[in-house]
Amino acid sequence: MTRRTTEHPDLTRPDATAPFFSTWRVGTPERQRATVEAIAATWLAAPYPAQGPLAYYVYTGHDGTTLLHHSQWVREEDYEEFVRTQRQGRNDRIDAAAPGIERVGLHRYRRYRSHERAAGDTRTPGLVVTVRVDFEDEEGAADRRREWVDLVLAALAGNVAGDRGLISAHFHLSQDGTHVLNYAEWESEEAYDKALADTAPTPEWERVRAFPGMKGAEGSRYTYALGLVPG
Repeated sequence: MTRRTTEHPDLTRPDATAPFFSTWRVGTPERQRATVEAIAATWLAAPYPAQGPLAYYVYTGHDGTTLLHHSQWVREEDYEEFVRTQRQGRNDRIDAAAPGIERVGLHRYRRYRSHERAAGDTRTPGLVVTVRVDFEDEEGAADRRREWVDLVLAALAGNVAGDRGLISAHFHLSQDGTHVLNYAEWESEEAYDKALADTAPTPEWERVRAFPGMKGAEGSRYTYALGLVPG
C-alpha cells in the first residue's frame, strides 16, 4: 500500500544510506501541477514496491518549469532492482497523463554532514533551497569537498544572530566525485531573501567563497509538493 504524506523528509535518518536527487523539466506551472498529480495517481494506484524507497518526495521549482525528486533508499541495489522491474511502467503511466516530460538527470549521493534542526524546533519549511557546488576534478578533490563543507558548517555555527530563518542544511557528496549538494530548509522565501541581503563578509564566509578548487555554485528554490511513503 502507498500512502500520501505532507511530512517533509528527515534527511538525517540513519537507514537512508543511498539518497538520490533528480530533475524533470515540464514547461509551465500548470504542467508542474499536472505532473505532480500524475505521479501521485500512478504511485497510489499500485502497491508500494517491495524493497522500494523508504520515501519519495517531489518539489515544484520556483522557475515554473522544473520538478525536483528526492528518494531515500537503504541500498543502491534496491534502486537498481526497482529500475529493472518497475520504473519504466510507472514512468509510462505518468507520461501518458502528462506527456512531454524531459528527464534531465539523476545523481547519487552520500550525506556527509548536516546543520540540524534545533531541539524543539517544530517549524514546517516554507521553502527548500538546493545549492550545487562544483569542484575541480583533480587529486585530493574528495578531501577538499569535505573540507569545504566543514568550513560552511563552522561559518553557520559562528553566525548565531543571523540566518534565523534557516531550519536545517544537509550536505551531500556526489558519488561521481564532482560536486556537493546542499539541501536547505527555510522558514519562508522572505526569510531566505533577508538572509542573503544581510550576509556580512565575515572571514569565515570569505574562506568559504574563496575555497581552492571550487568552480562555481548554482542554487534553485522549491516548494514541497508531494510525499509518498509505504502505508
